[in-house]
Amino acid sequence: MFDFVKGWPMPVQLIIYVVALCVGVFCLVKFCDIFVDSASSIARKLKVSPMIIGLTIVAMGTSCPELAVSASDSITCLINGGNANVAMGNVVGSNIANILLVLGFSAVFTTIYVKKETFKRDYPFLIFATVLFVIFGIFFGIGTATGNYAILRWEAIIFVVLMVGYLVYLVLDAKKHPHEVEDNEAPVKEMKTWVAIVLVIVGAAGIALGGEAVVFGSKGLALAGADALSIDHDLAEALVGLTIVAVGTSLPELVTSIVAARKGEVDLALGNVIGSNVFNILFVLGIAATINPITTGGQIVFDLLFMLGVTLLLFGLSFRKKLDRTTGVIFLSLYVLYTTYLVLRTVGVIPAF
Repeated sequence: MFDFVKGWPMPVQLIIYVVALCVGVFCLVKFCDIFVDSASSIARKLKVSPMIIGLTIVAMGTSCPELAVSASDSITCLINGGNANVAMGNVVGSNIANILLVLGFSAVFTTIYVKKETFKRDYPFLIFATVLFVIFGIFFGIGTATGNYAILRWEAIIFVVLMVGYLVYLVLDAKKHPHEVEDNEAPVKEMKTWVAIVLVIVGAAGIALGGEAVVFGSKGLALAGADALSIDHDLAEALVGLTIVAVGTSLPELVTSIVAARKGEVDLALGNVIGSNVFNILFVLGIAATINPITTGGQIVFDLLFMLGVTLLLFGLSFRKKLDRTTGVIFLSLYVLYTTYLVLRTVGVIPAF
């Protein structure tokens, strides 16, 4: 994958990797919007209700960047071998960033009030999906040929089945409470059918291209840095996947939630994060690991447990019925501490657990 830049001066390689990463993230965010808008327009012309569009196309659309990166890394590992640290780190890191960074910034801007329905409907499924992810990630796949830990294909198929069941549940629940959905429906852009079809293709191609560019740039930076500093490749790839790539692919959630919070649409800010984290596990990881089992190094154990910890922390703090500025500061502080730990772990100052 990196053969064409091998032998070039290291500064030139680093510039290429950084440019590829930046261009990839831009493509993911931009073409994700194009894909969602055009697909929603086609669905509207096919007489699909706005409720269904919002709960399926739009909801999964915010996870397109994560899907593109994880699927691309999975395919790369299928072809070239090695561990899919970026793919796994992207999902784990995005879920951590969604809670600590996205909700943290949103709560700093305005108090987010937690509805009773969130406790009854959304939190239980998020916790269930997260716990299942941790169990599969830690206790299955140990001792595989290319990595210590893995999400195997049969586990991924379970995720995909659960994703389909989750979508059906969302639709049925929305039909029982249509007023809750109507209040949060996003307008669907009107466009000519042929334009929408072309833009769907362009959007999908752009997302795929962006995913390839992000994986190329992130892995290139990780491996170049690892070789220069004589550090473990798995740890270096995990660092990039859990931080730079995770934050980059979480930009749609970050922008959407902060804008919603500033407009006072606090339900949308919290629901966007919860839904995104569920989709990241069931949709992104499910599809990516169905293509090729995702293997990773032992460093993932701490990251999975930390992801579970912040998910339970969010649930616990929500018993106060609100996420205020103090909560936002706590979340942002935890994210800074976690990122600091990742850097120290990668350079060997702190041992990987």
